[in-house]
Amino acid sequence: MHPDIYKRPLLWCLAALIAGLAFFYRPAPSGQDVFRFLPQKEVTLIGRVESFAVPKKNSQNAVIKVSCVNGQKAEGQIYARLPDFVPQWKDTLEISGRLQQPYGLDLLGNFDWRRYLSSKNIFTEIEGTSVSVVRPAPWPWKLIRSLRADILRVFKNDFPADLASIAGGILLGERGEQDPALYSAFQDSGAIHLLVASGGNVGFVTLLTLAVCSWFGLSRKKMLLLALGVAGVYTLIAGADAPLVRAYFMTICACTGYFLGRNSGVFQGLLVSCFVILIFQPASVFETGFQMSFLATLAIIICLNNYKVPGKWPKTLRFFTQIFLATLSTQLALLPEFTNVFYKVSVTGLISNMLLVPLASVLMGLSFAYYVCSCLHLGWLLHGVTYGALWLFKTLVVYFASFKMSALPVAAWGAGTIIAYYAGLFWVFNLPLKKFARKICLPCLVLVAGAPLAEYFFAPDIQIYLLNEWNKSGALIRTKNGKAFLAGSELDPGKLQASLFKTGVKQPDAILLFTDKPVPPEFSNRFPSTRFIRPFENAWPGDKISFGPVTVKLNWGEHETREGRRWTNEGYSGSVKDNVSYCFDYKDKKACLGAFARFAYSGDKHTPAQRNKTITLKI
Repeated sequence: MHPDIYKRPLLWCLAALIAGLAFFYRPAPSGQDVFRFLPQKEVTLIGRVESFAVPKKNSQNAVIKVSCVNGQKAEGQIYARLPDFVPQWKDTLEISGRLQQPYGLDLLGNFDWRRYLSSKNIFTEIEGTSVSVVRPAPWPWKLIRSLRADILRVFKNDFPADLASIAGGILLGERGEQDPALYSAFQDSGAIHLLVASGGNVGFVTLLTLAVCSWFGLSRKKMLLLALGVAGVYTLIAGADAPLVRAYFMTICACTGYFLGRNSGVFQGLLVSCFVILIFQPASVFETGFQMSFLATLAIIICLNNYKVPGKWPKTLRFFTQIFLATLSTQLALLPEFTNVFYKVSVTGLISNMLLVPLASVLMGLSFAYYVCSCLHLGWLLHGVTYGALWLFKTLVVYFASFKMSALPVAAWGAGTIIAYYAGLFWVFNLPLKKFARKICLPCLVLVAGAPLAEYFFAPDIQIYLLNEWNKSGALIRTKNGKAFLAGSELDPGKLQASLFKTGVKQPDAILLFTDKPVPPEFSNRFPSTRFIRPFENAWPGDKISFGPVTVKLNWGEHETREGRRWTNEGYSGSVKDNVSYCFDYKDKKACLGAFARFAYSGDKHTPAQRNKTITLKI
């Protein structure tokens, strides 16, 4: 890839747009959004179904694009939970029910459903009590959704549930209710991305169509037009979500460039598609799926263009080498995303994907061919082969996930570390361009060394995160020298561990309890090597415990009235009402945590905990 490609104005405009959105934009409902009707207890709305229904235990869920509420014009999307009714894609429905905000739990490092929906510009939910179809979908949409439903029906009827979910996931991105153990195996083996309809599927369908058209001797332009049509239909059948639309738009850009006699390239197609998506859906910049698909595609384009496989190598060796390069570049580009979102990295993914990626492509074509044969009552011709391929795919996934090192728990990276990592990775990806690599070497080295130093320099000496879930509180205390402490045992230890991971720590230096109650077994099991400070058992108010340069002091329990008056629960009675609070000293800085992590303070700074939120005090 020529270095001049990095000088394209569109690339810099896209970078500026992403930076601007990341720093200054926060998803929020417009004035006409259905969100404004939230104060009304019961509403009747009319809207069009914009997603295929997701079956849940007690309902069928779908995204609805709203046109009016209680007879008033409205806009925006809503997440609908509809019991005893299956919404059909592109049907216009009338739904009566209760509006509500999506459940929001802003607990550091844990999944927040409200924030996830807001990244898709959805700010309201409705629990439907009655649903009716106002206007059925036009026949083209009916045909597409019927085809999708029929494909999944054939898989469900002809294969065991686990194999049917694999076939549906690889072909259409619809894995249904998959066995949790098998889903975990896909995660640990690094193959979970193969169960999602992605841009690679669109490219595969396009290339397959071109190959078939070439058998009939069609001209190149006719072949491309037909391939675009088939790929467009596949994009709709597979759900038309962001990665698919982006990939299809890239294909359109490449074909348009061909028609105009210009080689626009996949790189330009990626830039244009991302730019258009962010203009019309700016909240996508916060969506993990958007970030991962953009980074993965960008990494593959740069790596495969710069690291050329010698043409004299055998075709088979070249094929697997390209798969290896694509997998390696993707894993390297997504490493910060995996660590900061999932706190897990698949070590075997690099090897497993060399086998599973080409096998998934075979399965995609084989699954569709099996469906076509089934429609012609000839499914028996391919049933054994398809069954065997699905079984082999599942067996390999489970095998690669069985290694102890298949998935390692990791802590999240800080902003400085991420900047340094991508600076170094950019230099490595462009290393074959020797002149360009020499030119960018110094700036990359400055970022690699300077970004972590700047992050450390500007970090506060003490940070206290007050964690709360439905008035159950806990706290996470971090100091600049890397020490970490958990306080309280009310919250789920798994959620507390996720909070630790988010701050870049795998294990706390100590867990501070507020009463002399025994350590809950789920805590001791999850943190087996961690020191527990249990008041009135191994420490008393007034005691100081040193953790290197950090000193933790136990005090009698400090409490706060609703009016904000602080008082201390002094004296030991031997009852469950006895409690303590903690103060932390580091580099002449001092911060204190109230009993049961209900509040924190340092000098004039005072921070109370808030229900279902993470509140931070920086010293």
